[in-house]
Amino acid sequence: MGLYRKILVAFDGSESSVNALHQAFTLANDEKSWITVATIVPSYEGDLDLTGVKDIHKTLRHTGEEMLFRAKAIAEKERAFIKTLLEEGPPYEKLVDIAEAENAGIIVMGRQGKSRLERAFVGSVTARVIGHGTRDVLAVPENESLGWKKILLATDGSKYSDAAAQKAIEFAKSYGGELRAISVVDVPTEFYAEAPKAVEDLIRKAKEFVASIKKTAEASGIVTETFIGEGEAYQVITDFAKKENASVILMGSHGRTGFRKVIMGSVTEKVIGYAPCPVLIVKS
Repeated sequence: MGLYRKILVAFDGSESSVNALHQAFTLANDEKSWITVATIVPSYEGDLDLTGVKDIHKTLRHTGEEMLFRAKAIAEKERAFIKTLLEEGPPYEKLVDIAEAENAGIIVMGRQGKSRLERAFVGSVTARVIGHGTRDVLAVPENESLGWKKILLATDGSKYSDAAAQKAIEFAKSYGGELRAISVVDVPTEFYAEAPKAVEDLIRKAKEFVASIKKTAEASGIVTETFIGEGEAYQVITDFAKKENASVILMGSHGRTGFRKVIMGSVTEKVIGYAPCPVLIVKS
């Protein structure tokens, strides 16, 4: 298909990053892409003259090299070719920089570890990569696989959602997938009583968003269904993904500001955290 000619995989040796690498192989095979695997180790900026810390820098790099050795072993087993990079510094900054330098179209990252610390760290890095980077990001849950059979598109009509819609349609067309388009009206409960016309207007606009997507998708021969949800956006989206057994969720990195001043950006982070399948965040 060729949407992503170059793929960057963030690899830290965790099981979630191992699965992310496996799913990157699947994506690369589908897209005929090249894969770069990057491991980022923290840089030590303390006093190297202090007793016991002279070898910290060497130890950190050795740990990173071991991680990449594991990635290479996995690639060899899968008969895949990868380029590896070891960098030092803040993970999200380095990943964003590498993606730009390598001209990667997408960054593939594992989602969540088992401990609270792992969940907080991975989530923080992923959120910052999305927020600071210009490349698409695929967040893959530890035990889930990437597929295109049922593509769920979450849209709010913003330009970011429009970009996600375009890619969702392209993936569905290329891989014979079906498309589900959902738009969620997320307003405080009191607004239904205090401003019913405003809520009705939001629902009407949401219907227009998904209707437009349906029209475009069906013109390309894609089986498409549309849905309007009401409630906490991330919960409605992830619950719907479970109900529909979605293969992947596509959404924009940011969105419109609603009554609750909750932009798609914060919704995106929560969807990534609770989604039952991989989530592809489209930047442009």
